[in-house]
Formats: sequence, C-alpha cells, structure tokens
Amino acid sequence: SAIGVALLLHWLFGGIGICLGYHRMLSHRSFKVPQWLEYIIVTLGALAIQGGPTFWVSGHRQHHAHTEHLDKDPYSAQRGFWWSHMQWILCPQPEFFDANLYQKFAPDLMRQPYYRWLDRNFLLLQVPLGVLLYALGGWSFVLYGIFVRSILLWHSTWLVNSASHLQGYRTFESDDGARNLWWVSLLTYGEGWHNNHHAYPHVAKSGFRWWEIDMTWWAIAVLQKVGLAKKVVMYPPQAQP
Repeated sequence: SAIGVALLLHWLFGGIGICLGYHRMLSHRSFKVPQWLEYIIVTLGALAIQGGPTFWVSGHRQHHAHTEHLDKDPYSAQRGFWWSHMQWILCPQPEFFDANLYQKFAPDLMRQPYYRWLDRNFLLLQVPLGVLLYALGGWSFVLYGIFVRSILLWHSTWLVNSASHLQGYRTFESDDGARNLWWVSLLTYGEGWHNNHHAYPHVAKSGFRWWEIDMTWWAIAVLQKVGLAKKVVMYPPQAQP
C-alpha cells in the first residue's frame, strides 16, 4: 500500500502538477483553465519539491530560448549527461537562480502574489502532507509518499533534460538535439516525445503519432471535454514529419 501511495503521488504531483501544470499550462500556455483550478494544479506542482512555479517556469523558458547553449541554457546537454540530469542543481550557477531572471522570463507569474508565496514556501507544503500520510498509514506512508516518491520523480523529470537530448529518434528537423524517447515518455506521462515538443513547444499534446502515448494530454483532453480547459493549442495543419 505504501508503494501504491508513492506511485499515486508520483502521478498526481508529477503528471498533473509538473507535466500538466508547471510545464504545459504555465511555461507554454498551451491551454487555459479557470483561475481556481490553475491554483490547485500549480499547488500540486509545488508539492513535487521541484521549486516554486516562477523558478521552474523561468528555467524552462530559458531552456527553450537558448536550447543547449553552453552558458544560457540552465541544463544544457552540451555540458554532458550528468550536468543536464542533475549537476545543474547540485552545482548551481548563481545567474540561473536570480530573482531578476525570473522577472525577465516569467513576469506573468511574478505578478501573482500566490505564486511568489509558493516560491518561498513550497517546502513547507510537505509538513501537512506528511501529517496526512502519517494519519493514513504511519511512517511507511511518509517514507514512500514523500522521500521515495520525491527521488523517483526528480530523476523522472531530469531524464527529459538528459536522456531525451542524447537518445531516441527525430520526427521533425530542428536545430537542437531533442529526441523522442519512448521509455522516458512512459516515466514522465508523455514528456519524452521531446523532439515533437521542441518543434512545437506551445502545443498541448506532445505525442504526434497515434502510438506516441501521452498521458498528460489525456488529462488535458478530459478537462477540455468537461469545459474546464479552453484555448487548447493543437498541432497546426501544416505540421509534417
């Protein structure tokens, strides 16, 4: 049951909070939901312990603006697998953790007091989560629901920056090394179709071909079906491999 909790929260905080919320909704504005729902989804993203929304979105927008540039891409694959995977966090370059840079790359988020609060206090959210998990299942739920889940989710997300820039196939021609990697997509709810994403970053659906499984898109499609997701950006008619 504790393993089940870890997997459930991996999907809830990673698949919905990070992939759907931080990435496709905030970073690329691929779709729009009501403000109350946006706050809920972004709070789930903050629970993933990957930083507050303006930090995450600013870094990702820099990655797309300067993909694989040695000095301007925070997790440039040109620096090697381990740099793009986790060294950029373990050996941080101060300029990429500067609030002034957040203002430049994520001004839309910096204007919102709640998102600035999440930037400062996202770690505190683990306290009520830990209390809830302990009440539901004791220390095993806390261990797997917070620590095991966090480690698995960190490495799943980082594989998009590292492995998906080194291995896989390319559907679209582009001037960067982003590739489509099926096993990363399975671990990240569709984010491993990275060549597709870099070719059309503002599209809500990362999978292009029918067999490219994209669970994050399934969730967006459900929200669209019930009328909660609007202005959903799709591949343009001229998109061709």
